[in-house]
Order: sequence, then C-alpha cells, then structure tokens
Amino acid sequence: MNKMPDELSHHTPPPDDPWAGLRAYTAARIALGRTGSSVPLREALAFRLAHAHARDAVYSTLDLPRLTAGLTAGLTALALSVQPVRSRAETREQYLQRPDYGRQLAQESRQLLQDTPAPEATDVALILADGLSATAVNEHALPLLHELLPKLRQAGFRLAPVVLAEQARVALSDEIGELLGARLALMLIGERPGLSAPHSLGVYLTYAPRPGRTDEARNCVSNIRPEGLPYAAAADKLFYLMQESLRRQLSGVALKDEMGLLGEL
Repeated sequence: MNKMPDELSHHTPPPDDPWAGLRAYTAARIALGRTGSSVPLREALAFRLAHAHARDAVYSTLDLPRLTAGLTAGLTALALSVQPVRSRAETREQYLQRPDYGRQLAQESRQLLQDTPAPEATDVALILADGLSATAVNEHALPLLHELLPKLRQAGFRLAPVVLAEQARVALSDEIGELLGARLALMLIGERPGLSAPHSLGVYLTYAPRPGRTDEARNCVSNIRPEGLPYAAAADKLFYLMQESLRRQLSGVALKDEMGLLGEL
C-alpha cells in the first residue's frame, strides 16, 4: 500500500483571510471564504435568507393603526392629526409595474386633501409613505419624529395634517404638498431594500412642492436606522436642511449640506 508523502499526510489550515477583520466594520458581503470553487454553505444560505427578507420588505404594508396612534396620542405632546391617502396604484403588483401610478394620488384621495382644513400659512407637509419597504417606516418613522418634531415645534414650524400614503413613490409628495399649501414637503419613505438592509428609511425634502418637480429639486437623507444613520443625527441634519431650505427658498442640488462646516468657522 502506497503511503502519502509526509507533506500531504496531514491537513494544513489555510492562512487567515486578511479581509476577515474588516467584516466587523461593514454589513457588505466580503471575506466569505470558499469551499472548492463556491462559497461556503452557510454563506449561500445567509444570502438566500437576506433575499427573502428583501422580498418581504417590498410586499410589506404600513401599520396604519400603530402609526396613527403614535402620531395622534401625544407624540412629543403635539397630538398631530392624520390623513391616510393612496396613490393611483390599486395593488402592489400595479405599483411595481407602473411607477407613474405611484406618483399620482387616487382621485378620492386628491379630493380628501382638497377638503382637508389646513392652516393659512403652512411650512411643512409631513408625509409617511410605504415606498419599497413599509417595514422601514413601521420601525423607524416614529423614533425619528420623536427626535425631529420637538425641534420643529421650538423653531415655530407650522405643520399641515400628517399624511400616511400607501403605494407611494417619492414624487407623490409634490402633489400632496401643493394640495396642503405647504412651503416644504418632507416625505419619510422606505428605501429600496438591499441584501444587508431591508428596512432602511429615507427622507426627501422638496421646497415649493408641485407636480412636475424632478429629483434634482430634492434633498435626501438616507440609511436612517440604528445600524446606519442614528435617529438623533438624522434629525439634526434634517432640521438644518429644513431651516436652510426655507431661509434660502430652495432645495435640491442648490442646497448643500454644510452642517459639518459650521463648527470649523
């Protein structure tokens, strides 16, 4: 019987992956290792699980009773009024296949907002929208507003009734803001889920909202979640942008985030 050479008679462990230590600093899929020409089974299963979470997020729905209760039952002592609306997309499948429908209010919702009493001078139309991850709004909208609303109240911002929008795209904020007569539209919306973040919240700010606005007219603060941009930091950044937007009467590419420069002056 042939014997194996000494150098092959025992298993030599592979050298440590120099990327392995970086996994502690990112949720990105790096340093996965390999088994033969493929990734290890545990990583393949983790990928499939993350994909399932992302699909679930896309088909999640707003928890309207919980969000309404959080906004009306004394959140930061403001006791805001709430108005639910829907876009023209009647089903989730239609929403995914016809993005343009998600940018337009259903006729009954448009009429509802037209009939909604609002202050004569309204600074902000606050909108909570499902987008591509209602889970993100369900989890992060109220904690973020808990940090943001006291700042707006102290600064004297006048708020329209809060709108809860289903089957909504970002541009729906333009029509809503115009109907409510707001100088500024602020939409909290679920971001497109990734394979490491299926519940990330984004906030879009648009000055002088009206149908026909394009993305260059908006500012966005994204990745709001405990594992990303924390609620308090996001609230500080949004408050700064909102103040500057109203002061300078603009938003979008013309409004830069210079918040970090203030401490250097």
